[in-house]
Amino acid sequence: MGNRTFAHGIVEGEGPYCLPDGSMYVVEMASKRACITKIGPDGKIVGGIKTGGRPNGLTMDGDGRLWMAEARSGAVICYDQSGHQVMRIEEGLGGRFLWANDLRFGPDDNLYLTDSGIIDTTIFNGTQIDPNYRELPYQGCVYEIDPRKGEVLRKIDSGFRFTNGIAFGPDNHLYINETLTGMIYRYDLFGAAPAKREDFCNVNRPDFPEGWRGPDGMAFGRDGRLYCTVYNQGDVTVVDRDGKVVERLPTNGTKPTNIAFASAGKAAYVTEVELSTVEKLEMPCEGMPLHAPHLNI
Repeated sequence: MGNRTFAHGIVEGEGPYCLPDGSMYVVEMASKRACITKIGPDGKIVGGIKTGGRPNGLTMDGDGRLWMAEARSGAVICYDQSGHQVMRIEEGLGGRFLWANDLRFGPDDNLYLTDSGIIDTTIFNGTQIDPNYRELPYQGCVYEIDPRKGEVLRKIDSGFRFTNGIAFGPDNHLYINETLTGMIYRYDLFGAAPAKREDFCNVNRPDFPEGWRGPDGMAFGRDGRLYCTVYNQGDVTVVDRDGKVVERLPTNGTKPTNIAFASAGKAAYVTEVELSTVEKLEMPCEGMPLHAPHLNI
């Protein structure tokens, strides 16, 4: 039977963010679109912001501004809803972001960013992947950013092979994933000791053929479980609090890129590249609210 299709014609969709009125924002990564798109409660496109480049991750602050990770130029860009650029952050510690991928605000009001660690045109030609992708020199990182000043505060960790999805859990730990290995890692950023990388889970199915596949966007439910889209595996993998895979929710297409829970009700929305859609999945719980600080910038 499959999942309900909420929106059609979303070309290389990513970064869904759900609003209280049932509408949502997504990004469209394809060069011919390269935009932030607003989708109404009925699934129809109602507006957007032309960004250029390769927009990737998306989140919002408590003042309604959109924060976008832009992969091609390696930047974090803040827009107001009229499309005016409020802030642009282009450099980490020691140089430009290589592939600003996904981002979330933390409980401390700072912004956290995954950098996949490679220039996008080095590995992708459109959606075609270099067949030698495993031998490329990835330098994946995770950053903490002060969104008020537009400054990178620290590099939390580095050395990843394509850092991708990011989420804060109900334990206030930071969770990030690494596409090429299938791993999800966890960090206690606010504990007494310096944050260290902790293995949490691997979401790649061992019975799948070789190829570009692995975890992408993630979101937590109120049940404490982590819901992770797995690109080229065609599912949302569900991980319990102990790091055990407990379920795999099939998607209609094989290339889900990210997931966002509805602002109310037991549903989630998944951007899916193969069919150029946003799918609606019925869920066992509501989503855990995202941090959205008022920044007064």
